[in-house]
Amino acid sequence: MAMIEIRDVSKWYGSFQVLTDCTTSVEKGEVIVVCGPSGSGKSTLIKAVNALEPVQKGEIFVDGVRVNDPKTNLPKLRARVGMVFQHFELFPHLTVRQNLSLAQALVLGRPQQEADERGLKYLDRVGLIDQKDKFPGQLSGGQQQRVAIARALSMDPICMLFDEPTSALDPEMINEVLEVMQKLATEGMTMMVVTHEMGFANRVANRVIFMDAGHIVEDASKAEFFGKPRSERAQQFLAKILHH
Repeated sequence: MAMIEIRDVSKWYGSFQVLTDCTTSVEKGEVIVVCGPSGSGKSTLIKAVNALEPVQKGEIFVDGVRVNDPKTNLPKLRARVGMVFQHFELFPHLTVRQNLSLAQALVLGRPQQEADERGLKYLDRVGLIDQKDKFPGQLSGGQQQRVAIARALSMDPICMLFDEPTSALDPEMINEVLEVMQKLATEGMTMMVVTHEMGFANRVANRVIFMDAGHIVEDASKAEFFGKPRSERAQQFLAKILHH
């Protein structure tokens, strides 16, 4: 069983179909980049993995647990699946240290001291230990996103989902976040990343999934995808995005 298994997944918003028969899997330790034009269903697909977006058809499994089974304990599952959003989703009234320990204490039931120690360990890993007593509003966007990654890691996730983690950042802050993600990948973290950062995809991904209009059009190794994508739509997308 793969770490993440997506089988024939379809989703509608009313009469509009946003995902159509999507099937793919992510092996343990694999890094998958999901790309495609705006409105292609990328974010919806990744949010379906931990049931932030319910689906009407198909099955999704994470580490053998069926996500869309009514009997599945979703809070427990989500605690094991790290999620990093486009906007950092930090609590503005809490310090960085408090942001890192809150979910550990509430969801995992960790004692406060252990939650603090664990949070600070991961804050150090993302290079921000000296910011521990600041509030999110005192940090740059890149720093806030690194705190969000540290917060997700402090929950001991079995895999990480990233939904356009750099798209709200200034260009010079993008690299500091991508470097943290690249380090995670080299350490063997299973990752599914929605991004337009093709340089990151080319360096770090094992496979690239290209989506268009709710369909998975390509699911190929990065060498195949960047070398010669099979579909004309992916060729057009790459020509545009690499040209810029």
